Amino acid sequence: MNVALLGHGTVGKGVTDIIENEKIEGIRIVRILTRTKRENNDERFTVDFGQIINDETIDTIVECMGGEEPAYSYVKECLEKGKNVISANKKMLARHMDLFELAKERNVKLLVEASTAGGIPWIRNLCDISRDDSILSLQGIFNGTSNYILSGIFEEDISFEDALFKAQEFGFAEADPSDDVCGHDVRYKVCIAILAAFGKIAREEQIFARGIDHLSSREISYARENDMVIKLIGQAGYNEGKLSACVLPHFVTKGSLYSCVGGNDNLCICQSKYLGKLSLIGQGAGSYPTGHSILQDLIDVRDKRAYEWHIEGEEEIFQDIEAEFYISSDHFFPEELIKERIDESSFLSRKCRLCDLMKYLKEEDFIAMME
Repeated sequence: MNVALLGHGTVGKGVTDIIENEKIEGIRIVRILTRTKRENNDERFTVDFGQIINDETIDTIVECMGGEEPAYSYVKECLEKGKNVISANKKMLARHMDLFELAKERNVKLLVEASTAGGIPWIRNLCDISRDDSILSLQGIFNGTSNYILSGIFEEDISFEDALFKAQEFGFAEADPSDDVCGHDVRYKVCIAILAAFGKIAREEQIFARGIDHLSSREISYARENDMVIKLIGQAGYNEGKLSACVLPHFVTKGSLYSCVGGNDNLCICQSKYLGKLSLIGQGAGSYPTGHSILQDLIDVRDKRAYEWHIEGEEEIFQDIEAEFYISSDHFFPEELIKERIDESSFLSRKCRLCDLMKYLKEEDFIAMME
C-alpha cells in the first residue's frame, strides 16, 4: 500500500513517526507534499502535487493540510482519479459533503476518523452502530482547546485570557483561536457526526452555534456559586421526527461525567435504541492521538474492512431542542420566557425551545444550556 501525505505539520509528522517507529507492515509513505521545499535529503518530500496525482502507484492519500483550499481541490481530484483518501480536515469536510458522495460514485474510500475527537474512535463507532441500530442522539465535548480553557478557569482559577495564552503556548490553540472559542470547530464536527450517525447531510449554516468568546466573570461566578462548571457541547438528535442540532456552552453539575472531563480531553456520547448509552473519553487533539486515528483508517483500507457511509441525502436542521437556558443580555426578552432573573442583565429561561429564544438573541449575548 503506497501512501502520500498532503501536509507534514503536527498531524502529518505524527503519522510518519508512528508508521516508521512501529514498522507498520504493508504501509509505505512514498511522497510527502509540503508548501515549501524542505532542506533535507529525504526524496519523498515535494512541493509539486502533480508528482502525487499522476503517480499511479500511489493508491491512498492522507490529507492533513488544514483549511479549505487547496485541500478540497486536491482531495476531489484524488477521489476522481480513484485514490482512497483519509482526511483529518473537519472544516473542509463539513463544508464539502459532496466528497462523500463522490467517493461512493468512484468506489473508493473516504475515511475521516481523525477529523472529529482526535484519538477517540468516534466516527467508526457511529457508522458501525447505525448498521443495525437506530441512533437517537449524539452529544459531547468535541473541542480540546475550549475545554482546556474552561478547565483552566474552573480548576486553576485563572482568567480566560491566561487560559487561552497557555493553550496557545502548549500548541492546543491557534494564533487565531476564533474557530475554537466561537463554536465553529464543534459545528464542523457535529456535521460529520450527523452523517455517520444518521446518514444525513447537514449544512453548517443551519446549525446554531455559540461558543465561549462572550463568557464573562458574571457567568463564571454564577457557576461557582451553584456548584457547577461550564463546558462547550455539541449535540444532535431527533425530536418528533425533526433533526435538531446546536453548539452551546452548558452549565453542568460538579461531579457529573461532563465536569470530570478536563484539559485537552474530549467526551463523545451516543444514545441508541438497542445499545443504549455509549460514552467515550480520550485525547481530542495532538500529533500522536490524531496520527493514531489516521493510522487506524489506513490499516482498515489495507485490510479491506473500512467502515461504510450510508448517505440518505440532505436534511433540514431545526433548533427544537428543549431546555432551560441561562442568558446574559442587555436586550429585550418577553417576560413569558423568563423563569428567574439573576440580575439586571441575566436570567434563567423557562423550559422552552432554543428557536423561541433565537428570535431575540443578539450576537454579543451569552447563552448557555442548563443541565
